[in-house]
Amino acid sequence: MRPNAPAAGELAGWVVEAAGRALDLVADLDDEQMIGPLLPTVNPLLWEIGHLAWFQEKFVLRDVCGLEPAIAGADALYDSGAVPHDTRWLLRLPAREETAAYVRTVAERVAEQVERADAVDVVHHFARYTVHHYDTHTEALTYTRQNLGYPPPVLPGLTDAGPPEGRDAGALPGDAGFAGGTFPLGARMSDPFVYDNEKWAHEVVVAPFAMARAPVTQAEFAAFADDGGYTDPRLWPDGGAWLAATGATQPAYWRGGPGGRQRRSFDTWVDLEPHLPVCHVSWWEAEAYCRWAGRRLPSEAEWEFAATGGARARPAYPWGDDPPGAATAATDWRSTGPVDVGACAAGEGPAGCRQLVGNVWEWTASDFTAYPNFERDAYAENSEQFFGGRKVLRGGAWATRGRYVRSALRNYFTPDRRDVLAGFRTCAPAR
Repeated sequence: MRPNAPAAGELAGWVVEAAGRALDLVADLDDEQMIGPLLPTVNPLLWEIGHLAWFQEKFVLRDVCGLEPAIAGADALYDSGAVPHDTRWLLRLPAREETAAYVRTVAERVAEQVERADAVDVVHHFARYTVHHYDTHTEALTYTRQNLGYPPPVLPGLTDAGPPEGRDAGALPGDAGFAGGTFPLGARMSDPFVYDNEKWAHEVVVAPFAMARAPVTQAEFAAFADDGGYTDPRLWPDGGAWLAATGATQPAYWRGGPGGRQRRSFDTWVDLEPHLPVCHVSWWEAEAYCRWAGRRLPSEAEWEFAATGGARARPAYPWGDDPPGAATAATDWRSTGPVDVGACAAGEGPAGCRQLVGNVWEWTASDFTAYPNFERDAYAENSEQFFGGRKVLRGGAWATRGRYVRSALRNYFTPDRRDVLAGFRTCAPAR
């Protein structure tokens, strides 16, 4: 049984809450921090929150409802498809108070449209689309703060949700075995919300495989670094150019050496916690670790098979159709950071893999390409322009919204990215 689409009142609440979360994530920053340095992987935060309101206004209020813009000239400021990345630091943006007012005004107007008795399905669809657009960007705001060394934000209401269960549960060694078989990879037309890159479910054959029950831990990855993993060219047959260009010797935001490594959590250095999942590693680093360990990355088909048990009538999450909660997944900022890989035992999949949803996104071996029956969404820039140039990640992270992530959801980044909340788990070598 599939989870139903949110009712109008719940969806309207999501619209307002998503806008509030974006504003909360930058509320403590000063005007200089709201612009920040020009970097290829981040946006000026003042521009980014304005872009979120613009996107929501364009797709719901303007394109669907035919309403006039709330502010003049917004397209020239906030259209990410038309405003080049580096130009965003040169724009004369509205002040933060005006920008925040724009965010709230648009969200309130969209919520009103959603709750109208005569609202058509397309209003609800695009309202939800823009909520999840907020969800992806609020996660980006989180790792931008990490990247720039800003302190963690103070987010109202987190203590009400409670931390993930067993956050200090330790390690979870061993593999789960899967018999493989034929199963439908991708989204079904009966699913209440999907992205175009998930369209549509198609039969794939998965050979028997074994997958680690948990993501690779910081202790395990430190052993790789300590053993010369970054200096052995045999481990980097395809990633050597990336390694040479970056000079990487350990994951992003780590410092020190064997026996004394630390990681930076926002603006604070802490001793390396052995049982947390390794995070902020590139796809190249994940691949090199796998070679060192005599393992391999799972394909995205294997990952989705593990998350769903290969079932044809599969649930939305490894544990069923109930949305992520403290017992099942580290999501929604509840933990204010990653938790031990043994946490959230109630969220295990059918064969015993834990944290397939939440804690860290997981790199897979697969290139991000179109499924055989791909259908482009109204937001054409969402997927198609990235096919062939990125790697697929699955599962979500501790800052990912639970309403956004699903077992079929595909995330995608270039293999060099280390700033995103990405780790990985491994599979036994193919036989």
